[in-house]
Amino acid sequence: MALRTSLAGRVQNTTLPKTHALLPLLEAVVNGIQAIDARYGDDVERGSLRVRIRREPQDALDLSPAAPGRVPLKPIIGFSVEDNGVGFTPDNMASFETLDSDFKAGLGCRGVGRLLWLKAFDRVEVRSAYCDDDGSLQGRQFKFSVTREVEQDAAPEGITDAGSVVSLTGFKQTYQQSAAKTVEAIAREVFEHCIWYFLRPGGAPDVIVSDDDGDSISLRELLDDSGYSETTRATIDIKGEKFDLLGLRLKSSVRNSSPRLHWCAANRVVKDESIAGKVPGLYGRLRDEASTEFTYVCYLSSKFLDDHVRSDRTDFDLPERVPGETLIDEPSLDDIRKGVFAEIARSLAEPLASAQQAGRERMHQYISTKAPKYRPLINRIESLGLAIDPSIKDQDLELELHRCSQKIEADVLAEGQAVFAESDGDRPEGYEERLAKYLETVKEFNQSDLANYVFRRRTTLDILDKLIQADDDGKYAREESIHELLFPMRKESAEVGADASNLWILDERLVFHDFLASDKPFKTISITDDDSMKRPDVLTTRVIEPDSPVLTAEGKKLPLQSIVVVELKRPMRDDAAEGKNPIEQCLDYVARVRAGVAKTATGRPIPSADDPPAFCYIIADLTPTMVSRCKLSGLTMTHDGMGYFGFIEPYKAYIEVMSFDRLVNAATERNRAFFDKLGLPSS
Repeated sequence: MALRTSLAGRVQNTTLPKTHALLPLLEAVVNGIQAIDARYGDDVERGSLRVRIRREPQDALDLSPAAPGRVPLKPIIGFSVEDNGVGFTPDNMASFETLDSDFKAGLGCRGVGRLLWLKAFDRVEVRSAYCDDDGSLQGRQFKFSVTREVEQDAAPEGITDAGSVVSLTGFKQTYQQSAAKTVEAIAREVFEHCIWYFLRPGGAPDVIVSDDDGDSISLRELLDDSGYSETTRATIDIKGEKFDLLGLRLKSSVRNSSPRLHWCAANRVVKDESIAGKVPGLYGRLRDEASTEFTYVCYLSSKFLDDHVRSDRTDFDLPERVPGETLIDEPSLDDIRKGVFAEIARSLAEPLASAQQAGRERMHQYISTKAPKYRPLINRIESLGLAIDPSIKDQDLELELHRCSQKIEADVLAEGQAVFAESDGDRPEGYEERLAKYLETVKEFNQSDLANYVFRRRTTLDILDKLIQADDDGKYAREESIHELLFPMRKESAEVGADASNLWILDERLVFHDFLASDKPFKTISITDDDSMKRPDVLTTRVIEPDSPVLTAEGKKLPLQSIVVVELKRPMRDDAAEGKNPIEQCLDYVARVRAGVAKTATGRPIPSADDPPAFCYIIADLTPTMVSRCKLSGLTMTHDGMGYFGFIEPYKAYIEVMSFDRLVNAATERNRAFFDKLGLPSS
């Protein structure tokens, strides 16, 4: 008993992703090229195929999102594909009326193309002419739809040559909205899908894509515009299956910017993917022997891929990878990629070597100027086979280097565990060498951490130097900006991490404080019991443990506590009415701390001392007003004329007033040896 087939059911069960909205049109184009092949054989250039885009005849416009400046296009309602091929012969017609026909199985056809037509279009109209066995020209005309299936019409009149016109009508909105809209975009999609026909021996027929408005594009011109300068062909064996590779070097352009791998089946592209970075040195653009830029693309085909393409021709029924041992040793997609990438690396050996060298130079330049922390690890990073795109952005390169550094560190930790596990009992042969190698790697990481610390200082000084310069309007940064750079405002040392403070700019000793408060009223500072709302810019104390070694002078031990006050003024501010003298402000803060019941940062009482040493730093440019205040306080000018210093006896306080330039210069000089060691500029 014969089985019945439901056309409506078959169409419903046929998949067509919206991302492949033009696949039904592409199937019609391939059918037309195959019909031309059947008629003209090796003389295929006599063939002609026309794709016409049919748009809404009314004034309706396509209101989907468009690029800025693009004129909205009328919606596409269908397409027609006209060819001068062999036509719908009786055999072709019988195949058309047989679902899942194997009539053209030798060409990789599955007999499902017409199901895709009805998936995206309401109906199909065919008008065709063919030559019968005695050479007479015969005509055929029919309609095809889900509801009425194949409807034969009267033979067309006035036919003069063999060929067919397939009209896809009633473009369904779901697919219409997802499909390309312009003539150029549609032509390129047709070209990329059918490119094998243009690159095969003998070439392809003349294919033109046109619009109702008169715009037209020749696919041969697209091929010429691609500017491919060289074609390479190769056959590789992957687990016993043969795969053919066609490599093209395309003229670089915005459109041709990324190397791609096109997976083909039945002489047409099924899917494509970017292979940028998947072969060392293969990125956006390469250079040939004449230093001409090109973009590489590869077309992969195989009978194995023909046999495993899905019926909708949008992907392959192959696993990405096959883990472990398998009974069926067929190549997975991952196996195929590995074989293809190895062949690409072989065929592009010279351009890839040049690109890899440029990538290494880019990495070395970045590490030398912006990331010296990786310099001790650079040999190990390169040993991982890291290949860098010469045009990579700094932030992306930093991420790559950080990823490699983390991997190296993880390997070192694992090695350390293994080495120390073997340190007990009888040590295996070669243990000493293994331990020495491990310790050398640890040393490199320590050097990397130190380099990162020094580079952070260099960057901080660069930021400070910019903050004290006038902007294009002649204005200077407010003191808050500089304050935040030295230490976060309205914070205490227990509230921020160790890296948040840059007080080393003023004095290295300030890094080792017991307590620090920034821009907070005395009332809220935990080491004092003062109710005042006065707020020093920065206040720090340092406690020296009684039993720890300290400097001595004339047999006297230093007191247990020191006080440091920092006061900031806006660069180049010369306002005589600007509150109190900053020197007097600092001395007042010192007196308040001394008068309060002081504790350590952990809340322990500090032994009383009448005159704990106080150090006051005032960061202010030496404007006439500031110079006058320094002289009135009896301070002495520094040798470079960029500051004042002195000891205020009644307050037992050392005062230093320094301009912003002196601040930057002094900090730079103290760190010069480190900067020079890393190859960083000192200024």
